[in-house]
Amino acid sequence: MDVDTSFILLCLAIAVVAFLYSSVGHAGASGYIATMTLFGIAATTIRPTALILNILVATIGSFQFWRAGHFSWKLFWPFALLSIPAAYLGGYLQPSAGILRTLIGAVLLFSAARLFFRKRDPEQTSPPSKPTAIEIGAGLGFLSGLTGTGGGIFLTPLLLFCEWAKIRQAAAVSALFILVNSIGGLVGYFTATRSLPTLGIYLAIPAIIGGTIGSYLGSRRLPAREIAIFLAIVLTIAGIKLILTH
Repeated sequence: MDVDTSFILLCLAIAVVAFLYSSVGHAGASGYIATMTLFGIAATTIRPTALILNILVATIGSFQFWRAGHFSWKLFWPFALLSIPAAYLGGYLQPSAGILRTLIGAVLLFSAARLFFRKRDPEQTSPPSKPTAIEIGAGLGFLSGLTGTGGGIFLTPLLLFCEWAKIRQAAAVSALFILVNSIGGLVGYFTATRSLPTLGIYLAIPAIIGGTIGSYLGSRRLPAREIAIFLAIVLTIAGIKLILTH
């Protein structure tokens, strides 16, 4: 397979990932990580590139889910309060390549498990206390910056499993949470390295196209269960591959 063909396939895969993830309120970082891993891209390039694509798709998703009336500021702000500086700190840190592979692989497997066991809407929801949400948000923000994700793969299942929100509301809150954490993580990464990979620029267009279509459909009418199962299989394969790669 020549370079041009490989790059075209990578762009198509990124567009599909952006479409699938944005349809359930996510920006796709774990999917981008899985895709770039399968295409053999260096782990040190994967993290900032995933954050760049995350910012683009999360911006679109936040707008679409807000426009559809699913966003709750009251639920969002306690989680976001300390997550942004924590994401900056996580993005600033530069773990070794081996540690980074293990961390990202664990993130992918966690995400896959979340997608496999996705719950339906609870009959009643009750938001967490503000101190609890603030503490959780700080932890998720740090993890998101460290691994190159936006934290939505952790926040969304938490909101659902604890019955703090219904699915579409959780998606709307997670979309903006992903956006602010991705910005914090990318700024932290740039502060530490003073460089950004150009790959994110080239992959921006397919990510924007996929994210726009997916978030529009997902915020209004597209069922997510079958998509979640498919994504979980892909993430499981990529997560195991990344952890076992030396």
